[in-house]
Amino acid sequence: MATATTYGARAHARAQEGARVEAMPVVPAADWPAPPCEAGHLVWAETVAGGNYTHRVLARGTELRLTDLRGDACAHLLLYVDGRPWERLNVADTVKVQWNAYLGEGVLLLSDQGRVLASVIADTSRRHDALCGTSTLVRNTARYGDGTPQSPSPAGRELFKLAAAKNGLTARDLPPSLSFFQGVEIRDDGSLDFTGSAGPGASVTLRAEQDLTVLIANVPHPADPRPDYVSTPLEVLAWRADPTRPGDPLWDATPEGRRAFLNTAEFLTARGLA
Repeated sequence: MATATTYGARAHARAQEGARVEAMPVVPAADWPAPPCEAGHLVWAETVAGGNYTHRVLARGTELRLTDLRGDACAHLLLYVDGRPWERLNVADTVKVQWNAYLGEGVLLLSDQGRVLASVIADTSRRHDALCGTSTLVRNTARYGDGTPQSPSPAGRELFKLAAAKNGLTARDLPPSLSFFQGVEIRDDGSLDFTGSAGPGASVTLRAEQDLTVLIANVPHPADPRPDYVSTPLEVLAWRADPTRPGDPLWDATPEGRRAFLNTAEFLTARGLA
């Protein structure tokens, strides 16, 4: 189809309606071919290409499932309370308060206010990292020759800047991030051991415990020793559900977690949100 004229370009563009490619959002999400929830509950359905990013605002109680489709995705994650972005994911407190440097089912993702942003309610990977953060422009340029967002090897922090800007945030609003599907462990001597991926199909499911702005960058882990930039598609699905409430085993799993849930409930109740 000729695109040399405005009419031709418009006709060509309109002819693409309904086309599907591997990495793209599905709108409406209800058109996703195999939803993991009741009909009509799916609110986000997207496949994120390697070296790309996505973002979304999710309501409290929404469950978010990330899946490493081919075994080389790495989902770097940042969370902010929607409308109150100064309350955001604090990786140091997430690790410190729960006496645990390793992410997995039952772990709470905390803000620096001692409140729960999200909880990890399912995990088939167990290869995650709360220590290294994401890649940077300087490091990717040194390793791969470039780290700018439009390059073949974009850095995670550069992609986070783009996602942040689309939510009214700036580079100053980017704290250290968590990463899922590419693991790191600490050796006895204190050095890092990159454990890599659990393989294709591994997934992790989070539950939003407040209204959240979610930023995700799918880029190689900064500790990945491979010389090439290796990053494969990430599936992102989210559906309406309920937040954690008293009586849920997760609420009382640890004294620290219970206090964080109580802090969250008190704050939301005072604002008329719970």
